[in-house]
Amino acid sequence: MTTTRDLENLLKLSFNGDRDAFEQLYHATSAKLFGIVLRILRNRAQSEDALQDIYVRIWQKAGDFEPGRASVITWMATIARNRAIDIVRRQRPEADIDEVDVDTLASTDTVFEEVARAGEVRRLEHCLGGLEDDRQQMVKLAYLEGWSRAELAERFAQPVGTIKTWLHRSLRQLKECLGS
Repeated sequence: MTTTRDLENLLKLSFNGDRDAFEQLYHATSAKLFGIVLRILRNRAQSEDALQDIYVRIWQKAGDFEPGRASVITWMATIARNRAIDIVRRQRPEADIDEVDVDTLASTDTVFEEVARAGEVRRLEHCLGGLEDDRQQMVKLAYLEGWSRAELAERFAQPVGTIKTWLHRSLRQLKECLGS
């Protein structure tokens, strides 16, 4: 079992060019990151390719990690999630929008589960619960599923500017609730 401190040390050594440390970091974290990417992309081969890109980014950005801001796995999960969302955005035509069961997405088998180590998820879920239902759903669609503002505007029958404002206010409310 690799601890958070072990992961931080492996990342630091990786930043200094230690390939063995990076290999250990990969073995300790790749299953979690692959799970995150697979849940978003829903395609095994595509997720495997994306995972390769993700670890290249982690290698390149290892020096950007700030231990006081998030755990190593949360930082890496964010890189993985963002990469997967970028892939979804590139591939999904605007007219081909599937309805998503957001409650299923936010269940115990979601990205949240992957980064739950320090109670961050419970705090986030609590804070999400403080949002109005439509704003909560909008935040989940935007940041877990990668929906664009235009897609959200269509889904919620609102102008793009309104969606942008609602997302901004919702994120500010979440930030205040989380105390960061």
